[in-house]
Parts: sequence; structure tokens; C-alpha cells
Amino acid sequence: MTTTTPSKRRVLSGVQPSGKLHLGNYFGAIKQHIALQEQFECFFFIADYHSLTTIRDAKTLHEHVLDVALDYLALGLDPRKVAFFRQCDIPEVTELAWILSTVTGMGLLERAHSYKDKLARGIAPSVGLFTYPVLMAADILIYRSHLVPVGQDQVQHIEMTRDMAGHFHQTYGVSLFPLPEARLNEAAVVPGLDGKKMSKSYGNTIDLFAEGKPLKKTVMSIVTDSTPLEAPKDPAQCNVFKLYSLFANAQEQAALAEKYRAGGMGYGTAKTMLLEKIDAYFGPARERRKELAKNMNYVEQVLLEGAAKARLEAQATMTAVRQAVGLR
Repeated sequence: MTTTTPSKRRVLSGVQPSGKLHLGNYFGAIKQHIALQEQFECFFFIADYHSLTTIRDAKTLHEHVLDVALDYLALGLDPRKVAFFRQCDIPEVTELAWILSTVTGMGLLERAHSYKDKLARGIAPSVGLFTYPVLMAADILIYRSHLVPVGQDQVQHIEMTRDMAGHFHQTYGVSLFPLPEARLNEAAVVPGLDGKKMSKSYGNTIDLFAEGKPLKKTVMSIVTDSTPLEAPKDPAQCNVFKLYSLFANAQEQAALAEKYRAGGMGYGTAKTMLLEKIDAYFGPARERRKELAKNMNYVEQVLLEGAAKARLEAQATMTAVRQAVGLR
């Protein structure tokens, strides 16, 4: 038995609505998503089912979902080119997750690095957290996706998805799913205020749509060393310079690096230059977001239309899956 596959290479990615999006989210994923919509058939979803492993407040979850939708649309995601939707609007994905779980060995899930990492950070070891890779696999396979943009830390989940698809094919003697490939994000790790990877879990983020005094306060709090103003400084070791480089062209980076090495420039000057870059880069998107927020009916309609497109694909896949396993 076979099922039809998309004629155009299909990209699938999800973003968890776990709080305000930040520079790490943008340069690590969102910027790439916006670019991919010009090259591939894209399915991008807000992973609200996944967020239930950490968010326990209904109002908070609802607000975070809408924030993510506003952010993506303001930053340039075009709903005419992609399917943009809430994960929970596709109930078939949880059905596929259950079916995949029946052919997935415990050992595969026990080897998941992300599960161990989350336990180390103090997250309660729920069944949902443990089976997270199965739901992720269902997200990917149900749309018969070819490419999944991820960071290096998520590559194992794509490999697990391929394993689950293979187990399903072998168990039922069918070939329903393309084996997805990880598409590694090109962006370097974005440093947070303290120099660690920018992450909400570390509390070291710069919010994408912060502005005015709150943004200035955040940028000015970036950790630097105690090198005196008059002394030369190493740009390669400076968090401010690393963040500035995300926005600046090669000539601008070289000019600032020269000032670092020459001495006589304090970190406060570099932070001010970074602040100006952030304002200039995200200013237009901030204004678009404010306008979008005045018309939440439009945002809701975008999500519903995206879900309608995605669900057609999901239902077609599940028709073939049910037939393969004997569910009529």
C-alpha cells in the first residue's frame, strides 16, 4: 500500500508558546522560517499540545498562543504562502501519536537527550514529557514532511521520527511516510545577557518587541568584563559584540572591532550601538504588530484557515494509517 506524497518539498516546524519570543528565537528559527516560505511548501504550527508539559494555566497558554501568532505575522510570515495554525486544531495528530506509540520501543524514548536535560532542569517527569518525541514524530509524519528546520540539539528527535516511521512501515508492511531530514539552522547560538545561550529558562533574553526604557534597561544589563575604558578589548570575547554582529554588516562589524582593539571605548558605547541596531531592525515589525493586535479577528481567521489546509492533509494521512492497521 502507498499513499500520495507532496509534489513540492514540504517543510514542517513548530514553535512552543512558552512565553515572549526573543532574539534567540528569531535568529535561531523564525528568520529561517520566513525565508523558507519562498522556497518550499511550509506547514508552521503553534505547539500548544507540547506546551502542556510545562504550562499549567489556561489563561497564560491562551495569551501565549496569540502572542506567537501576532509575532510571526508581524515579522513577515505570509498566510497566503504557508499553512499557519494551532496544533490543537488538528486532533488527528494525537491519534497518530497513539498509533506510533504502539510500535515504538521504550528504549528509543529512554535514550532521548532532551528528556534527561529537562529533568536536570527540575521539570517534573510526566508521561507527556517522556513521550514528547512521539507527539513530535506525529506532527512531522502526519503532513508527510520532508524537511524539519532544527538546531543541533533537536537532531536526535528527527532521527527518532525516522525510526518510528520505519518501525510502522516494517510492522504493517506499508510505505506511507517520507523519512524526514533535519535542516540545520544556519544561525550561530545567540548569547543571552549573561553569555549563556539565550533562553527563557535562563532568564537572560531580549524580547523581540521590547522598546523604549524596558529595552534600553535590558541591553544595558548585558554582562561584560571589567576591562578599563582606556584599555584594548577583545571583541570575540564580548557578548555585546556578538549580539551586534547579528544585525551589522561585515564593514560595520570590522569598524566596531577596530574600536575595541584600539582602546578608549567603553562597553556602554557598544551597548548603545547595539540598542540602535535592534530598534532599527525590529521597529517596522513592532508597528505592524500593534496594528495586527487591533484586529484579532483577522489573526484568528488566519489560524483557522491554516488549520483547515493542514487538517485536509492530516485526514488523508490518517485514512491510510487506519486502513494499514485495521481500524475501519
